[in-house]
Parts: sequence; C-alpha cells; structure tokens
Amino acid sequence: MDIPLFMRTLGRQAREASRVLASASTEAKNRALVATAEEIRRQRDALVAANAKDLALARQAGLEPAMLDRLTLNEKGVETMATGLEQVASLPDPVGEMTEVRRRPSGIQVGKMRVPIGVVGIIYEARPNVTADAAALCLKSGNAAILRGGSEAIESNRAIAACIQAGLADAGLPATAAQIVGITDRAAVGALITMPEFVDVIVPRGGKGLIARISSEARVPVIKHLDGNCHIYIDDEADPLKIVPIVENAKTQRYGTCNTVETLIVARNAAAAALPKIAAMLSAKGVEMRCCETSLALLRQASIPGAKLVAAREEDWGEEYLAPIIAVRIVDGLDEAIAHINAYSSGHTEAIITENYTRAMRFLREVDSSSVMVNASTRFADGFEYGLGAEIGISTDKFHARGPVGLEGLTSQKWIVFGNGEIRR
Repeated sequence: MDIPLFMRTLGRQAREASRVLASASTEAKNRALVATAEEIRRQRDALVAANAKDLALARQAGLEPAMLDRLTLNEKGVETMATGLEQVASLPDPVGEMTEVRRRPSGIQVGKMRVPIGVVGIIYEARPNVTADAAALCLKSGNAAILRGGSEAIESNRAIAACIQAGLADAGLPATAAQIVGITDRAAVGALITMPEFVDVIVPRGGKGLIARISSEARVPVIKHLDGNCHIYIDDEADPLKIVPIVENAKTQRYGTCNTVETLIVARNAAAAALPKIAAMLSAKGVEMRCCETSLALLRQASIPGAKLVAAREEDWGEEYLAPIIAVRIVDGLDEAIAHINAYSSGHTEAIITENYTRAMRFLREVDSSSVMVNASTRFADGFEYGLGAEIGISTDKFHARGPVGLEGLTSQKWIVFGNGEIRR
C-alpha cells in the first residue's frame, strides 16, 4: 500500500467533510450522535466479538494485564459508550456562540464567534471506547475526525467506526466526518502528523513515549500533556480533618491516572502531626514513600508498622510513578513549596490544603499548572468533574486549550463585525 497516498486521501475527505460539519445544525449533529448510540446497542454482540479477536491476539503477544484491561470491551462497556454519545448530544453546542459584542465609537459592533477548528487527528492506544468518545466530541463541536487507534484494538475500532458512520448517514452527514485509519503500519502516524494542509490539530492520547514522538515530529499543532507529576502541599494551617482523606483519594483511588498525586510536600511546622497519620494510611494500602532526609528521619522515628520508607533520589521529584509510590518532602513553608512545584511539576495539577485564605490565593496565582486546587483531591482534574460533560484529553500547553479539553477546547474564535454602512475615516 502507498501509505502517504492513503493518508492524503483520508485527509482530503476529512477536509471536505469538515466544511459540511461547520454549517451543520445542532439538530443534525445530535441526531447523528443518538443514531450512533442506537447502532452501537444494536451491534453489541458484534462489537464484543470483534474485541474478543483483539484480546486473543493481545494475549498471544504477551500484553501486560493492565493493557489487556484497558483493551477489554464487554457488554457493560458497550452500553457506557452508547450512553456517552447520548450525553454529548445533550450538551450545549458551542458552535456559533457570539460573545463580547460591543459598539465602537465608529458605530460598528465588534465581537467574537466560536467556530470549529476543522480537522482533528486523534492518536490513541488500547482503549477502543476512545474511538466513540473522540468522534462524538469532534462531531458535536463541528470538526471532522481522523482516528488512529493502536494496532492492538484494530478490530474493535473498525467495528465501532462502522457504527459511527451509520449514525452520520442516518443524519444526512458525510460518513467521512469520522474516519478510522484502518491500517496498523506506524508510517500512517508519521503521515497524519505531517499533513498541515488537511489536519488542523493533533490530539495524542497514550503513553509518554507516544506523546513525545508526536510532539517532536509533528508539523501540525498538538494538544498534549507528556505526564502528570501532580503535587499536594500541606500547609501548617491545614485542617487536620481534611489532610488524610484528600491525600488518600488523590493517591490511592487509582494509581494509573495522570491526575493521581505523585509528590507530597509538607510544611515543617505541620510535619510532626500530619506525616505519621498519612504514612499509616499509605502503608496500610501498600504505598511506598520515597522521602527527603528530614521526612525519612521523622517517619523512621514514628515506627509505623509496615511502612515502606526509601530515601528519595533527585530524579524522584520529577517522576510520574503511575504506581503505589509517592515522593515526600518537608519544606520551610509556602515559598519553598511553590518553588519546588514550579521546578519539578509537569504542569498538570497541584493542590494546597490550608485554611489560610491569603496563602491559598497565592498558591492559585503563583503555581504554574493547568489546574490548581484548594482543599480538594487532584483526582478532580477531569472534564466530566469540571462540568464539561466529557473531555478529549488534558492539555498542559499554555496556548489555545489548557487543562481538560471539552467541546469548547475543540473550537476556535473569530472576530465578527456588524455595521450599518460605516466607513473608516
């Protein structure tokens, strides 16, 4: 196969479809989403059977249990996909929204209108449900999508894409508005990320290696985050009743997510009271603590049963563990905590636990991350939890979209002008 020619064909078809979607009514887009949900339910058995083929090959290839878990699509997962499509259909349509309209001294009225980006390329691994989720968000925001899932989920992704295209046809929209890259050759990714004439933005969802490759090789803008080295700072004016529940949720609810806390920073004046309680909770859950010299001495003296205490190395401060491991550092106060976070953070999510309003506001202003929280678990850094309805990913970039990227993040704005015959003097 001539892969560059194949990918350019997909790109050309997506560009043409994007122009149709840009002018599609909210009713048509919602009808396509609901019809896709209905088709997914009708094809439930076929989807599970396609996924079984992927799983069989994945087991033969020796994929790790965690990857197999992400790859699995059972009947419950099929229903969740269908429900997700209906939820996106129920969200407000951002396209066409006009804001900041104001009259200028010349008599013209100037404002902004929200418009689709155009063609969105999504590159992802393992999870076949991303095929439906990403296509739904792109469709509702008026964008055409080119979907390139991992080779391990090729049969599942083809089957889901067929349902999406049936839903688009039902609503009278072009099937090419959501295209799956139905080949597994990695050269297809290289082509997709170097077609700025057809693709307006790339959204990679996967491991750090994948995202690093996309970021370094792409000739198309990328919405990305490489990793999630998230922090919690415990101030010496923190409410003792809030500390352990927040840290427990942020670290142990799920270990493998990008919004899981990886580093705990504790004010020196709070450490003696707070750290042993935190360590007891973490130890009961089998979490290893990689401690600075001061926190290691304090916790060894506390003699916590079963505590897994290790001396931290320099590289631990910048690590995204995605495992039952957490780095711990004691600092003199807020200034040192902020300096540490801004030096080592990946810019994803940080939280402070404090009852001091002034310090909380300083933390919000001075910590340079896409989500900054006061007295809450970092696990809330999520599009659904933020009220976006759904998200296509998290961005730690500072331009265009930052943080969870929902429908609005998949749109742009253009200036609009209303006049009544005015001319410039």
